[in-house]
Amino acid sequence: MAQSVPNAEENLRSLVEGDPRVFEQLLQMNVNTLERSRLDKKSFVMCRIAALASMDAPPISWRATYRVARDAGINVDVDMVRDVLVAIAPVIGGARVTAAAGNIAKAAILGRKLQEHAEKQEAQAA
Repeated sequence: MAQSVPNAEENLRSLVEGDPRVFEQLLQMNVNTLERSRLDKKSFVMCRIAALASMDAPPISWRATYRVARDAGINVDVDMVRDVLVAIAPVIGGARVTAAAGNIAKAAILGRKLQEHAEKQEAQAA
């Protein structure tokens, strides 16, 4: 049977919904960046938080950063994120900080969806 080719709308929908394949590709792009940066772990994560907020990064980018931090054994907590956003607010502006907060919340929802997808895949494989 011929495989159907996804159309542009399906491709966009998969990106918006956090297609695990896209997420895995983002993670692969981040391999060894901590070591190559030569920053300590906390500074590395704080720099990434600041960069994501300053460019109004989408939720999947926040998820990827959280995952990279977690895999490196870095605890990213609410206090760390808040402190970074407070520090950079005068530089990037209130609108970007507010947008970052919204995208972080969406990233948490995306994380739950990705977890549900992984659990579903595991259940189907069993």
